Amino acid sequence: MTNLQVGGDQPAGQHLLEVRDLFVEFHTRDGVAKVINGVSYHLDAGETLAVLGESGSGKSVTAQAIMGILDMPPAKIPKGQIFYNGDDLLKMAENRRRDIRGKDISMIFQDALSALNPVFSVGWQISETLRTRTEMSKDAAMKRAIELMDLVKIPGAKTRVKDYPHQFSGGMRQRVMIAMSLAMDPKVLIADEPTTALDVTVQAQIMDLLADLRRDLNMGMILITHDLGVVADVADRIAVMYAGRIIEHADVHSIYKQPAHPYTRGLLDSIPRLDHKGTELATIKGLPPNLMRLPTGCKYHPRCPYVQKPICVDEEPRSLNLGNGRTSACHFAKEMLDGNLG
Repeated sequence: MTNLQVGGDQPAGQHLLEVRDLFVEFHTRDGVAKVINGVSYHLDAGETLAVLGESGSGKSVTAQAIMGILDMPPAKIPKGQIFYNGDDLLKMAENRRRDIRGKDISMIFQDALSALNPVFSVGWQISETLRTRTEMSKDAAMKRAIELMDLVKIPGAKTRVKDYPHQFSGGMRQRVMIAMSLAMDPKVLIADEPTTALDVTVQAQIMDLLADLRRDLNMGMILITHDLGVVADVADRIAVMYAGRIIEHADVHSIYKQPAHPYTRGLLDSIPRLDHKGTELATIKGLPPNLMRLPTGCKYHPRCPYVQKPICVDEEPRSLNLGNGRTSACHFAKEMLDGNLG
């Protein structure tokens, strides 16, 4: 990605969105859950960053912190910065941040059926943002809603604009959610598990649609998922999260060719493959750690097949720079890349 002016608003040398050393805690009756533990990543216009990891790894909480929609309390952000076009969102007045939320940075939520209001037509819901945040008339907003439904390839948009969410299939409801998120022409789109509960064919259609929209509108997109198979043809870079920390970051081709962290290798090995027909599906043994009682040392060591004592148990690995923008938080990352581990 060049450092020249991109996207119309991004100064040279400055990322469109940048998260720096972010920490998020949840204070509960049972104790403090350390959900995000020093997350840093960036996004430029026109690219897709995939954020991967199991449920509970902190993917969605990081996105909610960017959007400013965490419930505080119980959530607390003790440390960190989130820059949009060079301005720290965490230091902004709420009214200014509200202007950015939904307009410049928009989000597609996981469950379209739950996110859509069942008592209003989809056209009303898409046009609501335009009516409330601009001076657009009701008729003009509804016309724009039809255009957005056309943009996300909903057949017969003009006739379906008055239909209700329950009258759409799961894939079409997800397209309605995407249309809503695009209403204000955002520069950053956060897609949180956009293919959840959809069949494989519809998943592919939604991913192709998001890729086309990102390219045509020159948006930056953060794609949150637990499925490496979903992002292979869509992402430019991948950030792998575990226990609230990014444990590996690289371009998509490097990750698939040779992972530099045992957890990433475990995720890749667990993808079903046609050439492994008849064999037992690989799994990552054990469960993600309790965020109130995180393990010592490397947080992945209780599940890691390559654990070496005492270093993995006693010392938390720092994020190693492996060159070309690639990092890995594993004591033996270089050995993994050289094929000398496992």
